[in-house]
Amino acid sequence: MRGPVEVDTLGQTLMHEHVFVLSPEHVENYGRGTWWDEERRVADAIAKLRAVTAKGVTTIADPTVWGLGRYIPRIQRVAAEVPGLNIIVATGLYCFDEVPHQYTHRGPGLLLDMPDPMIDDFTRDITQGIADTGVKAAFLKCVVESKGLTEGVERICRAVARTHVRTGAPITVHTDAFTRSGLLALDLFAKEGVDLTKVVVGHAGDSNDLDYLMRMADTGATLGMDRFGLDLYNPTADRVATVAALHHRGYTDRMVLSHDTACFMDYFGPAWDDLPLVAPDWHFDHIHDNVLPALREKGVPDSALHQMLVVNPRNYFS
Repeated sequence: MRGPVEVDTLGQTLMHEHVFVLSPEHVENYGRGTWWDEERRVADAIAKLRAVTAKGVTTIADPTVWGLGRYIPRIQRVAAEVPGLNIIVATGLYCFDEVPHQYTHRGPGLLLDMPDPMIDDFTRDITQGIADTGVKAAFLKCVVESKGLTEGVERICRAVARTHVRTGAPITVHTDAFTRSGLLALDLFAKEGVDLTKVVVGHAGDSNDLDYLMRMADTGATLGMDRFGLDLYNPTADRVATVAALHHRGYTDRMVLSHDTACFMDYFGPAWDDLPLVAPDWHFDHIHDNVLPALREKGVPDSALHQMLVVNPRNYFS
């Protein structure tokens, strides 16, 4: 958010966290004057991120793209008040099925027959900056969810893959562990010429199926063990056991850790403030407070924790 950072200085990195997840239309039509208070939420985000910085985290990768409410000026306000933290932002699209209407009629073989404009848009975010902010995206984001490679999802993923080939920017792909959609994503990326060592399979940690996880890691891809605290999908104890098992099988260099939480997420509207009642561990401190000690108890040494928190993110962005 504050300009170029040498990868060797990234330090401890949480590889999948959001500052804000918001729908601008939702906020403008139903949030203002009710549950959305800009100043309160910005101050709250600053406090939460200062707290995780105090734990030793020096970088977060924030894959909030179009579809999740990316708005760089708001994040700039937050970043300016958390000087010990790098916030790395992304470009791409968060869609489970169809492309946004703004791309539906523009592209190869469409009403306006032209090169896919998504590729140019994503490339501009990486090479020139996002809108007029001067902030450059450093990685790409797309989704292959339980519906699989629908026509729209496939088009977005190919646009992301081709932007990667053009720019070298790495990719994070949201996947659904229960339908094993990570394999679909990696197969598509491989066919598009993507360097799979530059791909994080997001939400791989929702699965405890070691065969599935190792199949993906064996391609060279990195497993996003990135929803710690979201016990609805997989309890912390099981996530810890899976990371430890993969470590002992030699996959330490292909895992990264995170929570996939946010300072505020409008999926829950005003109920966000009550979420700790049902998901008490889904916050930025959980890994350092609870997960790392649990991994040590499972025989995962500090050198391996350093690999997952520092070395693997550094290699991904190198």
